[in-house]
Amino acid sequence: MAGSFLGGLLDRAVLVAGTVAGGCVPGFVTQYRQRVGGRLDQVIADLAPFRDIADRFHNGSIEALIQHHLASADATFHAEGAAIQAMVDTEVRLRAMQQALQGGIWEQLWYLLPHHDSQILHATWVDYVPTFALDGQGIVVALVIGGALWLVFVALCRLLAAGARRLRRGRGVHGAAVPGRQAQQVRSSRD
Repeated sequence: MAGSFLGGLLDRAVLVAGTVAGGCVPGFVTQYRQRVGGRLDQVIADLAPFRDIADRFHNGSIEALIQHHLASADATFHAEGAAIQAMVDTEVRLRAMQQALQGGIWEQLWYLLPHHDSQILHATWVDYVPTFALDGQGIVVALVIGGALWLVFVALCRLLAAGARRLRRGRGVHGAAVPGRQAQQVRSSRD
């Protein structure tokens, strides 16, 4: 009786904890999206002086400015061209990420699972402030994730219980081998 009570209590605790954790997922995605926006703003600000130079000397073409730098025999000037190109590439990547994160929470999660930026993900996790989404989508996400975690927990418990029953069938109450079964197992393994 006490075992089933504790099992039921643990079962419900896993469901509640999973639901609360699931309810925090939309907040994490929001903070990730904000971090993407902040990094995009920063790279745009960093590129602004180079865009001004491109406007003045290369008819507004940042690509022409980059090529001018890369074609230079001066190693410092050449390295600067590579740095500008890296910033432009980062801007393109962050704009695409920001665009992909404009949908609903399910589209955002579907995008983030295979396409997340590891650095942004880590930075978001380090500074993450848990928030529980109380809108309709947030509650659905909480229930779906909580239910999924609970189902995994129940499946693992049942697998462990089945394994324990099999182990007990082959052993006595105190863990000693049952002589009749051991002899029977030896005979069946010879056959």
